[in-house]
Amino acid sequence: FEEMKRKIIIAYEHYEFHAIYHALNYFCSMTMSAFYLDIIKDRLYVSGTESTLRRAAQTALHTIVDGLLRLMSPILCFTASEAWDALTGRSSKDDLGKSIFFTAFPTLNQHFSLDEETEQRWKKLIRVRSEITRALEKARAEKVIGHPLEAEVLIACDPALGDFLSSHWPLLKEISIVSELSMVDELQLAGPNVMQSEEISGLRIVVKPASGDKCERCWIRATSVGTHSDHPGICSRCHDVVNTIDLQSDTEQ
Repeated sequence: FEEMKRKIIIAYEHYEFHAIYHALNYFCSMTMSAFYLDIIKDRLYVSGTESTLRRAAQTALHTIVDGLLRLMSPILCFTASEAWDALTGRSSKDDLGKSIFFTAFPTLNQHFSLDEETEQRWKKLIRVRSEITRALEKARAEKVIGHPLEAEVLIACDPALGDFLSSHWPLLKEISIVSELSMVDELQLAGPNVMQSEEISGLRIVVKPASGDKCERCWIRATSVGTHSDHPGICSRCHDVVNTIDLQSDTEQ
């Protein structure tokens, strides 16, 4: 968002409206809808209300939508105005000065800019995620799975990539949006269902149905579903969250 903000502010200064349009369109459709929003659905819907991950996502979303509406207001006037009023609770009776058209563009924040190492790390993770997504789409087309959350993904790769992925494994699993993700030896991947990546040398992927039952709350398949007598339809992760909610409710009462 910080990179997009910088590009758009410079484009406005040079009256390059086509650059503003393309930057907004790509950010909303690809960066947000196809990537970030897809990933954070789980933490927003499933995590507890006081979860740091959930709060962090909400904070990021508020910062982004606030700045995004300001940046688009000169060229998407009605959309930006209506969304701003909904965001801020402004009504037609309020002071005109509270309108989005009397606000300034968001300021640049150097603390939000990615350093080179972080940017390269994310680029590599996103490349691997794209290959996993391609394998999931192939498995869905072949009726191996119905939904990505029904999948267990097995990965085999060269040692260098394997070391990198191992050090970021929980993050890779989260952004891949699957029930199970495992690193295996290349000899364990055989048969017609193996997908050889054309983009990343040495990367091989297999998709198969995940073990366990579907959690009624988060939809992930897990072997822990059915092991909790008080909530037999949910997995251990959701069970912990629900118990926390129950404790908070009892305390308030």
